[in-house]
Amino acid sequence: MDVAIIGSGNVATVLGRLIAKTHRIVHVCSRNPEHAAILAREFECTHSDLENISQVSADIYLIAVSDAALENLASFHVHDKLVVHTAGSVSIDVLKNVSHNYGIIYPLQSLRKEMAVVPQIPLLADGNTADNFYAIEAFAKTISTDVKRADDEQRLKLHTAAVIVSNFTNHLYSMAEEFCNKEHVDFDLLKPLILETALRIQHESPGKLQTGPAIRKDIQTLDKHLRLLSNYPKLRTTYLRLTDSIMNG
Repeated sequence: MDVAIIGSGNVATVLGRLIAKTHRIVHVCSRNPEHAAILAREFECTHSDLENISQVSADIYLIAVSDAALENLASFHVHDKLVVHTAGSVSIDVLKNVSHNYGIIYPLQSLRKEMAVVPQIPLLADGNTADNFYAIEAFAKTISTDVKRADDEQRLKLHTAAVIVSNFTNHLYSMAEEFCNKEHVDFDLLKPLILETALRIQHESPGKLQTGPAIRKDIQTLDKHLRLLSNYPKLRTTYLRLTDSIMNG
């Protein structure tokens, strides 16, 4: 299929590279002309700003832009061509004025254009009609071996959970690293533990694997930790809230 990509960030780049293995990328469009040109050179195709995208002929238009940018697509019309966006928490109907045929391909993964190895990417697909869904599903299966159907509500729930398990967890890593640096201990020593914790939940429910002083109600150890964190009020508050959540289920 001939594919036009609207966007030039992480999602557009990574999905574009996967798409290019099977399909032909014919155009890249972006609000940032320099970024569009860079990505277009990689895919050996033309590029432009959004105002000219309606003049581009493609079988499918993949919109990989920020949620805020998705809400402002008034100047983008491709009539009956198939258009999909890649957002987890934006309704499918944001595209109803862009084309009569539209849908979703949401990658449930953290993507960065610099990644040397692309991880497994579950794709959540939907379409405004049954025929459009089947067309989008077939296209998505050329990018990923893990494609599921998910409507707006299901995608929003999974996007919320994704923020908790990825963004929130990474923030905890950042807070722990800052603590280790200030206390002159080696954060790298925690990385095998981080990996082991992630690997365990591949085969078991996280709730069954909970360990630590909070689940044991080890008040003596918890008190030691909280006294140590007295000079780190933000981290101490986070520790207390998570401890309370674990202890009280």
